[in-house]
Amino acid sequence: MQDKIKKIIYAISVLVGTIIGVGFFSFPYIAGQVGIKTFLIYFFLLGGLVLVVHILFGEVSLATPDYLRFSGFAKTHLGKTGEKITSFSIIFSLLGSLLAYLIVGGKFLWGIFSNFLGGEEYIYVLLYFIFGAGFIYFGMRAISKLEFFGIYFIFLILFLIIIYCFPFLKFSNIKIALNSKDIFLPYGPILYALWGASLIPDAEEILGKEKKYLGKVIFISILIPMIIYLLFTFTILGVAGKNVVPEGLLNLENALGKEFSKIALFFGFLTTFTSFVALGLTLEKMFVYDYKLNKNLSWGIVCFIPLLFYFLGFKNFIEVISFIGAIFLGISGIMIILMYQKVKKATLKVKILTFPLILIFVFGIIYQIIYFLK
Repeated sequence: MQDKIKKIIYAISVLVGTIIGVGFFSFPYIAGQVGIKTFLIYFFLLGGLVLVVHILFGEVSLATPDYLRFSGFAKTHLGKTGEKITSFSIIFSLLGSLLAYLIVGGKFLWGIFSNFLGGEEYIYVLLYFIFGAGFIYFGMRAISKLEFFGIYFIFLILFLIIIYCFPFLKFSNIKIALNSKDIFLPYGPILYALWGASLIPDAEEILGKEKKYLGKVIFISILIPMIIYLLFTFTILGVAGKNVVPEGLLNLENALGKEFSKIALFFGFLTTFTSFVALGLTLEKMFVYDYKLNKNLSWGIVCFIPLLFYFLGFKNFIEVISFIGAIFLGISGIMIILMYQKVKKATLKVKILTFPLILIFVFGIIYQIIYFLK
């Protein structure tokens, strides 16, 4: 009994640790832009969508031999074409995520030190990059292991932030209104912040003989981040109001005081940095072992492509995670649904369930491309 509970808790921790990343820092800003009512409608509808798709992928995982990952699943059920499309979406979503971490982590570092060290924001982005790339190059997996324990640290710090901020909350800052401006804005970031499908096969393997609990593990693993995200969103929006920025924790000094705002920014920096290194190591390993690339070349692709895009002008955090969420995770969602159809033999009942889901992802991809090209 104790072993079963331990496996379930560990599986949940792995999935929750994967889901909680940099995306939720954008939520207070997004809620302030579109109105809290619009944000909540998107949040719960997309939360339901992500939950259903992840449970479908859980079914696929249970029907697929162990020790395969996302692209391996696609090759098994959809052939080489499916594998190539899936690999494309995974690689570019990971590179885009590294860019997002670079943008936000650099901003947090700038927020901590710029008052007394000075310097432009890009200098702090370069410092963030140098340290992160160094850890990735030397393969320091100790910091990536911190990501697992870091989930408990995140809970603690978020709890402290919420408790500390509570006396400063102004409910007038949280306007329960429908704002038609940027009505599509929440779609990509929310999808990005709630997505954790890539680690479902790992969760299944962790469960071992208790695989029957995979569906419940997925449900709990998505519910926990949703609760945390809502608490964070209402807290920061309630404190900062119209002054809230896309990175969430910045611009809180006037409301919370210099000392606590620096602690909050350090929490943000630490969260992004450990994830940046862990994600970079994962992608580097994929290039080395799956695509047989030289280690130095793999490291160069992983580290310098996000930096290159940053200096080419892709510095808008919201736009980056919107693009990743709507397009690359949209593609991944469609591939999961197609795999599920193969596993379930695409009966009429299965098609009725899955076709609307595919339409949502397709619409999101088309809209994001049109928005990007404007």
